[in-house]
Amino acid sequence: MQRKPQSAWARFFKPRSSREDSPFKRLLIHLALILSCVIAVYPVLRIVSVSLRPGDRLLSTSLAIIPPDATLEAYKTVLFDKEFPVWVWNSIVITTATAVIGVVLAATSAYAFSRWKFPGRSPGLVFLLSTQMLPAPMMMVPIYILASKLGLTNTYRGLVIAYSVTSVPFSIWILKGYYDTIPRELEEAALIDGVSRLSAFWRIVLPLSTPALAIVFLFSFMSAWTDYLLARVMIASERSLWTWVLGVRDFQGQFQTQWGLFSAASVMVAIPVMALFLYSSKWLISGLTLGSVKG
Repeated sequence: MQRKPQSAWARFFKPRSSREDSPFKRLLIHLALILSCVIAVYPVLRIVSVSLRPGDRLLSTSLAIIPPDATLEAYKTVLFDKEFPVWVWNSIVITTATAVIGVVLAATSAYAFSRWKFPGRSPGLVFLLSTQMLPAPMMMVPIYILASKLGLTNTYRGLVIAYSVTSVPFSIWILKGYYDTIPRELEEAALIDGVSRLSAFWRIVLPLSTPALAIVFLFSFMSAWTDYLLARVMIASERSLWTWVLGVRDFQGQFQTQWGLFSAASVMVAIPVMALFLYSSKWLISGLTLGSVKG
């Protein structure tokens, strides 16, 4: 029996295991990947290099990643002569509280949108999505006005609430899509056995949603960890509450910018975030892919 010739599209979309790529094509793919990695990693290496340079060589054009006269003086200054540890601690407190509140609110709200039909359900989902289309500067004015009237400016609580308001809508969409992939039969079987709805949610749905919960936690954490504009508006006048993003702005004086201190602080705040991402990488891919389609 003569085989039917395949179209170009069919050959292109064949599984990789059954498609034979030419050596030249594989070489191009690997070169493209290597180039992408270099473009992504090189700026980070340059920041590390600047943080290790002596003060009189900060503007050196040398391409060496580790300078021959490397020093840790910038790290010592940031840690012991500045308020950097206080700023980092403030950031940890604020971002952790934001992430925990975001997970709790998004997990319960997304479950309601996924499992129950109630008046305003569809418009509510559209409204949550539409809030993500507004630029962040547009949201700062109403948030600041409300916080001022409630006496929440220059407080931890006010900044945490502001961060939660901006991160929860998108988190609800992520978790709602993931909950839709969990068979309802699992909960129905538990309800038949006499388990309450809350207990079924706690014992069945949440354990199965660990990847999506990790995504929501990381999204809320990173949104607060790297934010500058909202923190500048909410707590700029209270130096003791500054986050690290506001604090490193203090390294820029009227006549000069301390690039060595900037770089050293950037490296130190990136290390815990990188460790968090590496630890949770096993949940990231499954959380993003399974929550994007309904199974």
